[in-house]
Amino acid sequence: MGRSRRTIPEELLLLALDPTTGTTAQPQSLDLGLAGAQLVELALAGRIAPDGDRIAVVAPRPTGDPTLDCALELLRRRGAPVRAVNWIGGPRLGLRQTYLSHLERCGMVHAVEGQMCGVLPTTRYQATDTAISREIKARLDSAIRTGVPPDPRTAALAALAHAVGLGKHLYPGNEGRSSRSRLRDLIRHDPMGGLVAHAVMDVQNGAGAQPRRAPAPAGRQAAGPGARPAPEPARGVPAQPRHGSMARAVAH
Repeated sequence: MGRSRRTIPEELLLLALDPTTGTTAQPQSLDLGLAGAQLVELALAGRIAPDGDRIAVVAPRPTGDPTLDCALELLRRRGAPVRAVNWIGGPRLGLRQTYLSHLERCGMVHAVEGQMCGVLPTTRYQATDTAISREIKARLDSAIRTGVPPDPRTAALAALAHAVGLGKHLYPGNEGRSSRSRLRDLIRHDPMGGLVAHAVMDVQNGAGAQPRRAPAPAGRQAAGPGARPAPEPARGVPAQPRHGSMARAVAH
């Protein structure tokens, strides 16, 4: 994959970055969204494909993007398709910081050191060129305003922005209500983006941790009050390696 265009995780993070405060909106759900955005980017690159509610690796060759290739390799090591909700909800260390550091290296943001409560060191990130974020949002605005089906990348970005709760950040107040509604509706224009966005929302809602169970056959006695269904085998996601730049605290 060439670096001539920004990836969906990068664009999602730039959308979430507040140009005034240097903090990211919806930091907890944004972490889930970035993991989901990696899946969409890998699907657009032809490396993975949906298999029901699971994700299967179909071409394990590297993309050329180190962060995406790390995710691709972790998926490949599973040896079998993994449920999207399990992948997105699995523990991973410093994914947001990894992308912030990457954007800093690319010159799209710069780090501003500070202190929290006058004691704890913090790092905020200011966009070096707000025109980039405006261009990304303009694509969403156009899709919302015109009603024309957007391209798959924009549709997936819109689905993820809605899933992580960026609607109120991008379109605040009562005047933004209709835009937020239309942003949500864009989820239907990209199947992979829709699958991932719903998985992100399921993780936030505490749903989807177990696959849906078929109803018990008629006449079969229901389990007693103390009985619990056998859990699905653990599918934890290995943590990504911590880089040196991650040691700095990031103000949310």
